[in-house]
Amino acid sequence: MKTITALAAAITLSLLLNNPIHAASDADPFLGRWALHLPGGAGWLEVKQESDHLDASILWYGGSVVPVSSVYVHQGKLYINRVRSAEFGDRTLQIVAQLEIEVNGDQLIGKLINPKKDGSGAGTTLFHGNKIADLPAKPNLANISYAKPVKLFNGKDLTGWEVMGTNQNGWKVEKGILINDPANHDIRYANIKTTEKYEDFNLTLQVNIPEGSNSGVYLRGIYEVQVVDSYGKEVDSHNMGALYSRVTPASANEKKAGEWQEMDITLYKRHLTVKLNGKTIIDNHPVYGVTGGAMTADEFSPGPIYLQGDHGKVLYKDMVLKPIID
Repeated sequence: MKTITALAAAITLSLLLNNPIHAASDADPFLGRWALHLPGGAGWLEVKQESDHLDASILWYGGSVVPVSSVYVHQGKLYINRVRSAEFGDRTLQIVAQLEIEVNGDQLIGKLINPKKDGSGAGTTLFHGNKIADLPAKPNLANISYAKPVKLFNGKDLTGWEVMGTNQNGWKVEKGILINDPANHDIRYANIKTTEKYEDFNLTLQVNIPEGSNSGVYLRGIYEVQVVDSYGKEVDSHNMGALYSRVTPASANEKKAGEWQEMDITLYKRHLTVKLNGKTIIDNHPVYGVTGGAMTADEFSPGPIYLQGDHGKVLYKDMVLKPIID
């Protein structure tokens, strides 16, 4: 009888330890999408419980949203590992940066320990975050009402715009066109933003992208609609008109480099519509979080329109914004 009882206990323990439902209960406080408030920038985190494992994706300052290398919960904390390679002659080392996160309701605090490439130490970044509210239902764009249109660019000068940061400014106005023209391609030039802030809106503009060049239109300073010379390429979340690394256009409709292109962008209730050269390539698609280069992780406050100027020459004109009235 004791043997049977011991065997039953062992089986029960094994089931508890290996049951995904049990494992998920430990991860429950961490599940969902999180806005990460980083020193001098913004990030984003999503933690998901799959049928047989815990998974996560992260945005850390710039670049794309990427899957993490590993994620686990231990003693009430979430641990996320991000791996990068370092080459030393014929030796390749895997450098593991680890995030340690605690949550209290819809708030989190975290710490990133990021080893130096040569193993001589590590940097530490402290950050905090908040859970992002669920997306509302897809809005009916046919019912939108607009306020009076705002002409963002007057065709004469940079009135209504300001340079961001301390990088060298390459923006100028010539013959009614707003131009970013970096003279030195070895340094990063400045982005610019509107002095006014906006919430939900429709934005129309024309843009001309020289061969191989790259820019971006940031909505509310947090969501980048990609502007890039991607003519002839397969659709991708990093191509012209995409929501950078988040939403891939349904089809490619960009023109050749050096031609003027029309963009018609609507942001409403965290849903995005993009028309490129008269064709809808993103149709009322939910936006799950900020994109790389966002000014803030806050998705619920008005923000400026900002134009990326640190990737090459680009020309803009006819920029008109119509605020949406709820």
